[in-house]
Amino acid sequence: MIKKTLYFGNPTYLSLTNEQLIIKLPEVEKNNTVPESFKKEMIKTIPIEDIGVIILDHKQITITQGLLEKLLDNNCAVITCSSNRMPIGLLLPLCGNNTQNERFTDQINASLPIKKQLWQQTIKQKIENQAVVLHKNRKITIKNMLVWAKDVKSGDPDNYEARAAAYYWKTIFPNIPEFTRDREGIPPNNLLNYGYAILRAVVARSLVSSGLLPTLGIHHHNKYNAYCLADDIMEPYRPFVDQLVIDIINNTPDYQVLTTDVKSKLLSIPVLDVKINGKRSPLMIAVGQTTASLYKCFSGEIRKIIYPTMT
Repeated sequence: MIKKTLYFGNPTYLSLTNEQLIIKLPEVEKNNTVPESFKKEMIKTIPIEDIGVIILDHKQITITQGLLEKLLDNNCAVITCSSNRMPIGLLLPLCGNNTQNERFTDQINASLPIKKQLWQQTIKQKIENQAVVLHKNRKITIKNMLVWAKDVKSGDPDNYEARAAAYYWKTIFPNIPEFTRDREGIPPNNLLNYGYAILRAVVARSLVSSGLLPTLGIHHHNKYNAYCLADDIMEPYRPFVDQLVIDIINNTPDYQVLTTDVKSKLLSIPVLDVKINGKRSPLMIAVGQTTASLYKCFSGEIRKIIYPTMT
């Protein structure tokens, strides 16, 4: 089942009753002139088991401890946003699988050659997906990208990821002079940042569900990063976010501002249509297949991680 992604951008009371998320509006609850019957009609409920990601984007949101406990118990990712309305925090359950200890052990004991091979597969698929995005939107040569993808060796010692990225970002937005991919850079960096944050939460949630530690990466090893593995595994999925951002730019006159409309489009990331294992699947479901295959690689059952392909 595809889990819901919920966004709250206004003052809201969020609580729990009978396994249901209860949504109340403070301006209605505190208004003594409003009939009780109307107040009851304004209360919304959503089953906890249907929720995959929640985004809290307002300082006057109140959420109960009981609700947080139940959300985490159902492996929901909770994203909090800063004053500038950008994702700043991610809350995940500590335990998401019945065989957690065994899976942690397999992950920790994975050999360096296995990690390098997994990174090779990851970067190869990322570059191939980037090439499809370029070809679809720019109609320019991608032969170099495909050659780089083919030439990626174990561990990517020649850093083909960086070569591909330099060419990709230089050409992907032709109407934005001198665009560079920079978190603090000009739009649409803001859209990319927001989209990647949602993608990261989806991947981290799935890693926990597969019994893996999001902190222990196969390539990223920043000691200040609690989600190194999520950052690794999301790489081949980034081009799907890039394509969505391109579509937003092409259909939104004022894309430079993260309006509610733009955010609503970015919130569709978990249900984007992707192709994985030769079949169509929502992105969130595909990520689950990827993280499940990653564990099997760590345990020695298989040698290749399953990633989506762009079409």
